[in-house]
Order: sequence, then structure tokens, then C-alpha cells
Amino acid sequence: MRSSHASSRREFVRVAGLTVGAVGLGLSQVAQSADPPAKAKDPDAVLARLLEGNKRFMNGQPSLLSRRRPEDFAALAEGQAPEAIIIACADSRVAPELIFDQGVGDLFVVRVAGNVVSGAGPVVKGSIEFAVAELGARLIMVLGHSQCGAVKAAASHIDGNDALPGSIGPLVDIIRPAVARAKDRLGGDRLDNVIQANVEKGVETIKGLDPILSKFSKAGELKVVGATYELRTGKVKVFD
Repeated sequence: MRSSHASSRREFVRVAGLTVGAVGLGLSQVAQSADPPAKAKDPDAVLARLLEGNKRFMNGQPSLLSRRRPEDFAALAEGQAPEAIIIACADSRVAPELIFDQGVGDLFVVRVAGNVVSGAGPVVKGSIEFAVAELGARLIMVLGHSQCGAVKAAASHIDGNDALPGSIGPLVDIIRPAVARAKDRLGGDRLDNVIQANVEKGVETIKGLDPILSKFSKAGELKVVGATYELRTGKVKVFD
């Protein structure tokens, strides 16, 4: 496992062209901290564990509260090996660690309004690439949710010329293609259809993101799924 991590580190640095000075994160130091043996990361098994955790959450029977104590955090101070990457909305009602009943160190979570990937820039995409190439995660989930405000804004303004203040307009513009994509879908709620289309677009973007994620995806070493979280019921639904 140690040699595998070392290989992935070299590939990550070579392909991305990152240096410690460039990113200001002390990449070599972080890489060393990720050396402890990771858990089994078969993506199908990881996904099954997440959905089992979601069932516990829905039933009000969380089982991992004991793994959120200060000593649990301290035990991971020297390194992390998250099993899955969750790209979720920044919505205050969407907390992946709670939704999936996971403990500290289990999930690498990237949160941004509208759970956007396309057009989100190097901060979001680079974070995902880092977790795959450097930390060894092999499951990525793009997680949308019901009544998403960012998606609702995109759907509301698609036919209008009204300007939104600050950077809200450019954020909504990123989601607009999902509105067009869902336009001809028959049946279902319009907003729900756009939310799903936005997630699907994110999944496609990740699978084709050169040079790192596309390589792992084409080799069958990376599983990328889309899902939605229903605020009223707490249920996570994974798309086919």
C-alpha cells in the first residue's frame, strides 16, 4: 500500500505540475502524512457502506457518534485516507458526514453552491484530483439535493435578462445548461429534473477531466456516481 501511495504521489505531481511553492500547501509534507495504510477502497463496497449509513440516518439510528470525539480527530492528525469524495452543495441543510452516518476521516467533502463542477475552476477540480491521485479515494459522488436554491435561481432566470448581483450571476450561468438539458424531459417536477440534469453534467465533467481523472476513469479504477438528497425524508437516491 505504501508503494502504491508513493506512485500516485509521483503521478499527481508530474501530471499536475504542482510544487510546494506554487500551491502553498506543503504538498510533500501532506503526501508523507497520507502514508498510513488505507482501508479497503473498492468503490462498489464503499458506495454500499454509504447507503447503509444513509439508512441509519433516515431511521434515526446513527452508529458512528463515538468516532467524532476529540481523540478520534487526534488519531488522524498525521494522515488521512478518505474512502469517498463527495461534491455537495454548500446548503446548510446538506451535511454529507451526517447524511451518510460517517465518522472523521471517512469522507473528502468538496462543497460549493449548486454542487457545480463544470466551470467551477481549479479550486474545485484540483481538490477532487488531489483526493484521487494523492489520497487514493476511488469513489466520487456528485450529490444534489431537493429545493436547491442555486438551481432554482438558474431555472427562474433562464428566460429573463435580469442581472443578479455580485458573483451570483456567473454562478447561476454555470447551471443554466442543466436547465436546457432538462427542458425536454417528460414527467416529474421541473425543478427536480433540472437538479438531476445538473448532477449528471457534473458526473460527465469529472469522468472526462484530463489528465488525471479521465485516466483513472477510463482504466476502470474510479467510480463516479450522481445522487440526490431529499430534504424531507433524508433519503439519498443514486442514479442509474
